[in-house]
Amino acid sequence: MQVYFWGTRGSLPASITRQAIEAKIFKAVQASRAYPLETDEAIKTFIRNELPFPVRGSYGGNTSCVELRGMEEYVLCDAGTGLRDFGNAYMKAKMSGQKNLPDTFHIFMSHPHWDHIQGFPFFTPAFLPGNHIHIYGGHADLEQIFIRQQEAPCFPVPLQAMRADIRFHSLEPGRTYDVAGINVACIQQNHPGNSYGYRFLHQDKKVVYSTDSEHKEDARDEQREFVAFFENADLLIFDAQYSFLDAVDTKANWGHSSNLVGVEMATTAGVRRLCLFHNEHTLDDDALDKFLLDTRKYLTILDASSELEIYLAYDGLEIQL
Repeated sequence: MQVYFWGTRGSLPASITRQAIEAKIFKAVQASRAYPLETDEAIKTFIRNELPFPVRGSYGGNTSCVELRGMEEYVLCDAGTGLRDFGNAYMKAKMSGQKNLPDTFHIFMSHPHWDHIQGFPFFTPAFLPGNHIHIYGGHADLEQIFIRQQEAPCFPVPLQAMRADIRFHSLEPGRTYDVAGINVACIQQNHPGNSYGYRFLHQDKKVVYSTDSEHKEDARDEQREFVAFFENADLLIFDAQYSFLDAVDTKANWGHSSNLVGVEMATTAGVRRLCLFHNEHTLDDDALDKFLLDTRKYLTILDASSELEIYLAYDGLEIQL
């Protein structure tokens, strides 16, 4: 199974500015002075091997959308603006004549806040007759929320105009479901209006998608429940939008967690890979890179012998399990 990240920002999309691009170019040219870059291949090698990630790339600006690959049908988590890019990639493959593309899409919704549903009106496969789209979630009124998002005056094209077969499915915490050959379970999370995390078991791999969830330091019983849900995951995608100080002080009760709590829960649960997710929209690439490095340093303080791998999600990241 592979996990591909189409959108990783939290709360709202975050575009890159002209000034930020210019700063990246300046740093790249500055770093290139010590290298003989006389061929195109030499330039490419320099970019890949010598430039740090915040200079050669970006953590991206799309809101939440994650794809689980390796199944016969498409499986995604959340419908943020990253869903638009996924749909465009699907259409490009379809228009190029690629054969045997699945026509069924399974989308598991953490919750219906705007940053998690705003990509769906721009999801081109939903306009194609013959496609089948199944939307799952713990919120009983999920269908009405999607309908209202595309009603006037908010959007010019109603959900009913989408010509794919779109169906909504209500899931209950504590139950397991078989979807597209995957064993799926959900858990209710601490977030304004509630959110739901998902555990996916496929063959011998386990992925947990747990975004928009606030874990408080003094909520030990709740933490034990989540540690059991995360236990021995090959990959835990964890809401770490805030620093520890923000999470316990200025942004307490806003419904998000910190990188440090993520590390603590992942090590306790025996997780193999931790991917920090729902990146703070006010942070630029340099700040997010420092956030990742600080998180890795904290792991060495917490448990120097830990083999936990820590990532910070970015648009275009692919993790092979």
